[in-house]
Amino acid sequence: MTRVPIAIGAVAVAAAAALCAGLITTPRPAFTTVTAELDAPGDAERGRLIFAAGDCSSCHASPGQSDPLKLGGSMALASPFGTMRVPNISPHPQDGIGTWSTRDLANALLSGVSPRAEHYFPAFPYPSYVKMRVADVADLMAYLRTLPPVAGKAPPHELSFPFNIRRFVGFWKVLFLDTDPIVEDPAKSAAWNRGRYLVEAVAHCAECHSSRNLLGGIREDTRFAGGPDPEGTGFIPNITPARLGSWTEADIAELLLSGRTPSGDTVGSSMKSVVSNTAKLPPSDRAAIATYIKSLPFRPTPSP
Repeated sequence: MTRVPIAIGAVAVAAAAALCAGLITTPRPAFTTVTAELDAPGDAERGRLIFAAGDCSSCHASPGQSDPLKLGGSMALASPFGTMRVPNISPHPQDGIGTWSTRDLANALLSGVSPRAEHYFPAFPYPSYVKMRVADVADLMAYLRTLPPVAGKAPPHELSFPFNIRRFVGFWKVLFLDTDPIVEDPAKSAAWNRGRYLVEAVAHCAECHSSRNLLGGIREDTRFAGGPDPEGTGFIPNITPARLGSWTEADIAELLLSGRTPSGDTVGSSMKSVVSNTAKLPPSDRAAIATYIKSLPFRPTPSP
């Protein structure tokens, strides 16, 4: 007789747990209605600079061709969880984002949620983009709409179980997604505040220049202190004063323009494509990035 109530209790607990898990993992777009900022036409020229600062072409340009503005995607990105395939973000109406609204782009960047109300995997660096300003998203969309449409969809991701279950990304977001906006610090200069916004949000520098835990979240004690390349092809350098202490702001700004270091070396690997984009920014933005980078706290380089 006692087995029946025990079984009923177990079923009730399992049902409650499933309901809880469903609520936690439900994708929550940042915008469910169109706001005045999202309804604005956007400025394509300002969007071009956001596109460059965000390094969008480095991942989304179609492999095997030289035009960085043909955003057909399909690049393969290796990770500890499997191979990610970068999507087509050209204005192609079927294969790209040609039918997206500005709200769709804002939900992708500011909450990691697709127009189909699915989580994006955080290989897409929305954990940094979530801190972007809505006006910059509108400008970015205006610029993306000026680019050539490219036919062809990216192949599907090749991820191992359970990392291939998009719904589980909801748990990851609870643990690691910080959606608090960047608030300007009145005690700091305008250049520092601008640099902070570019580094922490648009340029998403910490996404590469940090080490990660077993679930792929950034280890905060290594933020900007370098770490293994997620693709397993080397070690991304420390950009805190632990390594760049002798560099001046002018040195950092020069690297972002030409790729040259104070010792006369030239950056390579993925940083080469980053520099090809930061070189398109106005000198004031490169100087602002340098100002903020020089202010980062000293953090020792973690072991490879």
